[in-house]
Amino acid sequence: MVCIAGDSGEVAASSDSTVLAASREVYSALLWAPAETAEIVGQFSRKDLTVDRREAAHAVAGVVFGSALLEPLERWLAGPPAHPSQGRPGGIGLQEVAQIELAARLFRDWDDQFGGGLRRKAVIGQLNEVADLLRDSHSNEIRRRLYGALAQLAETTAIMSWDSGQQALAQRYYILALRAAKPAGDTAFASNVMAGMARQILYLGHPGDALELIRVAQDRASGATPRILSMLYTREAWAYAKQGRISAFRRATEKAHEVLLAATDTSADPHWIAYFDQAELAGTTGGRLRDLAHVNRDLADEAASEIGQAIAARRPDRLRSSALDHIGLAEVRMLQGEFEEAARLGHDAADIVEQTRSDRARVKFANLYQYTTSYLKIPAISELRERIGVLISTSPSRN
Repeated sequence: MVCIAGDSGEVAASSDSTVLAASREVYSALLWAPAETAEIVGQFSRKDLTVDRREAAHAVAGVVFGSALLEPLERWLAGPPAHPSQGRPGGIGLQEVAQIELAARLFRDWDDQFGGGLRRKAVIGQLNEVADLLRDSHSNEIRRRLYGALAQLAETTAIMSWDSGQQALAQRYYILALRAAKPAGDTAFASNVMAGMARQILYLGHPGDALELIRVAQDRASGATPRILSMLYTREAWAYAKQGRISAFRRATEKAHEVLLAATDTSADPHWIAYFDQAELAGTTGGRLRDLAHVNRDLADEAASEIGQAIAARRPDRLRSSALDHIGLAEVRMLQGEFEEAARLGHDAADIVEQTRSDRARVKFANLYQYTTSYLKIPAISELRERIGVLISTSPSRN
């Protein structure tokens, strides 16, 4: 049996880099251990359910980068599938499995709509229950589908953990989701999980590691539909943009557009990729152009055009994404000197953020708040800055 250590050692503030490095290595070894995935997920989720995180600090220090992440990941992907041990007789059938799959989908849809970690512990509870079911003996089909649900629940938990500011936990749940995707036989979802891991690492400022993850995901994306491949190209473009490689960014973005435009038949798409549409592609592209426009102002108009298309095309239920679009466009308008429009967009974004519990949106607002420092003498921006200050000082509680 593999025991998962508590969180107190992994993210505690310490000036001893050796202790921190050792902590990361211990967690990495535990999460990639050859023990059965369901057992590891069960222990980790049980531990997480018992910890009160309302007072937890952002756990960026516990995130693993570089070879400590990539080497065990690639080694595990290349290894043979684990053969589950025979447990107690199982008591569920296909109808119960379908209900579990529906619950996993509903949790994902809720997160796509609102963001934040409000239902995070409910998802972990379901994750723990599915892991416990996998201790029983089942037919191959039921076992495969249970692992598929386990993978999706773990990934949703990762997204919710990230969106409530718990970065190290988010990465660990991504790893657990990737592990579960293997016995589920779902290589496309495994690539999707690696794309999620890459996005988190990009968010934390490690584009080289993210690019390596995306390349692994692309190499192993057998069975991926055009929409999934387009998403992977978009993440590749994101990494190039973070590296300042504008030509490579444009090439990857063009591939993403070409593949998505060719995806006329969506009947083969799994439900978990439904979020990736023209609005998502435009918003992601515009966000990267916005970042580049801080160095090259000539890109500001193009960034505004892309983000504007995203805002116009967003589904009304995508609150978190809509908030991020509005914040991004407000920043671009300030770059362009259109301060009244920037303030209007900023207030629109605040209206949306107040409806979510997304830490990610509040971090973006905090970045915009810092950027407004240069424009304090402009009344509209000064007023917006006051509202942002109140909003980011009242962070949503975590679960």
